[in-house]
Amino acid sequence: MKGWLQHQRYALAVTIRRLGQHPFSFLSNLVVLSLVLSMPLLGASVLFSVQPLSKEVSTTPAITIFLDPNASLDTAKSVVKKIEQANDPDIHQITLIDKAQAIDDLKHNAAWEQALSVLSENPLPHAIVVYLANEDHLAQTADTLSREWRNWPEVAFVQLDSIWVQRLEALMRLAKIGLLLITGIVALVVLSAVFNTVRMQALSQRDEIAVARLVGATENFVRRPFLYQGAITCALATLIAIVLSHLFLEPLNAAVGHLAKTYDAIFVLNTAPGGLLWLYFIGASLLGALSARWSVTRHTRF
Repeated sequence: MKGWLQHQRYALAVTIRRLGQHPFSFLSNLVVLSLVLSMPLLGASVLFSVQPLSKEVSTTPAITIFLDPNASLDTAKSVVKKIEQANDPDIHQITLIDKAQAIDDLKHNAAWEQALSVLSENPLPHAIVVYLANEDHLAQTADTLSREWRNWPEVAFVQLDSIWVQRLEALMRLAKIGLLLITGIVALVVLSAVFNTVRMQALSQRDEIAVARLVGATENFVRRPFLYQGAITCALATLIAIVLSHLFLEPLNAAVGHLAKTYDAIFVLNTAPGGLLWLYFIGASLLGALSARWSVTRHTRF
């Protein structure tokens, strides 16, 4: 165990010495990698900030069932009972709106009072408002139920109030796919950058590696400093990327805040959760180490 720790300390010291010998190249890599690594963090911040909002606005989507204008109140109650007997777990609440009560409410509205006074009979139908429970596939559930109820003989029209929910869910799915694609592209950029950097470093240390092998150095001993180089570079770049993403959110929040005020709302873009940031940090560091191992394995065979 003591010998293993000594080897790790030696490899770490060699890595720091090599990085110090080429500070401009090291800093250039840090700048490029940190800017690239900040892109998925910004996307994740926007996605995690919008996701709670989308769940909040879609908590009580409703399907309004309009019965035939000639249908009686007893018919409307039978339709409500029929829906209740289905015991559908996706249905949260059912409200029956009596057409007599509905037109009475409209008559108390000054905008409608004069227009309704000339009518000889009530033109409104009985309506049933069905509120759905909050669940993941909300739009699909609402569409399925509305298609079923449209075929009932007592029903004249079904108004699906969740078209905007479908669009919102589609946008969220698109955002998630886009974020995955960006993350994949960033991973390829990191692999390429670390691979080429380690390749150049390995070729420049060709003589040193050859001498180390002559005196009995193992392949792991030769490769270990390069693995540390890849991991340290990506780890530092990730930390800088986290700071940059936080700084980039400041002007974005200023712009989004002005837009939200026009809707009398408050909306703030927050950084990604701490657990995700740790996972991102560890993943980027491992990716740098694996890329370095791949590069040094290919370019130290001499």
